[in-house]
Amino acid sequence: MDSGTASGPSGPDSSAPAGHVLTAGEHAEYLRLRRAARLRHRRLRHLGASVLLVLTLVLAPLAVVAVWVHDTVADTDRYVQTVAPLASEPAVQNALVDRLTDRVVSQVDVQAVTDSLAKVLADKGAPPRVVDAAGELTGPLRSALRTLVHRTVHRVVTSDVFAQAWVAGNRRAQSAVVGMLTGEGQGALRANGDTVQLDIGVVIDQVQKRLVDAGFKHASAIPRIDRSITLFRTEKLHKAQNAMRLLDILGVWVPVLALAAAVAAVWTAPGHRVMLLVTALGVGAMMAVLLVALAVVRRVYLDSVPPATLPPDAAAAIFDTFVRFLRDSVRTLLVVSLITALAAWLHGPSRAARAARSAARKGTTAAGRELSGAGVRTGHFGQWLAAHRSWTTGVTIGAGVLALVLWNHPTVGAVALVLLLVVVVLAVTAVLSAATGPTADRAERPVP
Repeated sequence: MDSGTASGPSGPDSSAPAGHVLTAGEHAEYLRLRRAARLRHRRLRHLGASVLLVLTLVLAPLAVVAVWVHDTVADTDRYVQTVAPLASEPAVQNALVDRLTDRVVSQVDVQAVTDSLAKVLADKGAPPRVVDAAGELTGPLRSALRTLVHRTVHRVVTSDVFAQAWVAGNRRAQSAVVGMLTGEGQGALRANGDTVQLDIGVVIDQVQKRLVDAGFKHASAIPRIDRSITLFRTEKLHKAQNAMRLLDILGVWVPVLALAAAVAAVWTAPGHRVMLLVTALGVGAMMAVLLVALAVVRRVYLDSVPPATLPPDAAAAIFDTFVRFLRDSVRTLLVVSLITALAAWLHGPSRAARAARSAARKGTTAAGRELSGAGVRTGHFGQWLAAHRSWTTGVTIGAGVLALVLWNHPTVGAVALVLLLVVVVLAVTAVLSAATGPTADRAERPVP
């Protein structure tokens, strides 16, 4: 009897050494051990993917804030683009006009002027009633002076000259902005103890020059003091500066780490599509939380600014202007996350996803046949597109992702434009693959 024909399980699952045949019990034990090893491996992959997912969700909001800090603070053009609208913001202009008017008028001793006039009249032998009337000119003179100064300051602040001076001053003060956020150095925007102050000396100089030109010679004697406006006061400025330094240092690496963690989480998970869906939804949720956090910070900031220091509307305008690019970035990433989650869901096995894919396939197939019936046939090129549908789809989506990566500060509108182009290219590709002519009716390849 040939021992090679001895009874025992055999097949692709058996890995018995040469000359040995597994018994039924040994084969069952082997299958159990292999299933246990696979289960252990699957659990390890789930654990690793979960850890990477948590890391991604933690790093995602930090990455957005870090990029905003790095771009807004370190990039002079970006910073100027951020603060330039403040020069034409009515609430900020009104606050500046009122503050500067008060400071200029306070530097003029109107009482001394009227007293001097009364003394001169008395020395010249003017009647007592005229001398007393000169002393009563203090109020009207102060009111007239305030009206003149207010009109002059308003003309300066609302002029193109001020807007240009504002932009030029902020461009020159970029190093001072970095110094304020990092706590190093001084400049137009600086940290002083627990306050953040803005130097408005350039505006005072313009006002002083306009007043002198208008004939108010005493304006040239206005001393160069108190030339700053307190934007806000906080006891936690030192901590904020430490956080800003750290975010500025990590501004380049935090986004890379967040993206690497997301890719690794999707690659490690046993179900790539499901993990992509979960990661996209998680990042979207973190962006929503960040938007809520910005709203809370805005409320806290407005409550911390006394109306005597800065009017509420001006404080709100300053905050909204300064963080608008951060808010736009958060909204953009939120939209991208939702689009990614939708794409992952559409490639899933659910009944609704299958119905959506089937409807799209039927629509493009019908359009392709109509095109073919009209005499426009793609022939071998269409057959090649149909045979490489997965490859062309991946290239199209990858091109869209690359366009967003290379886009300089993409907005929600940019994301919508890229998404529209990707959908149009995919639809056109599907229509062309179905317009091959009579050969297209032989078989219909399902869309992956």
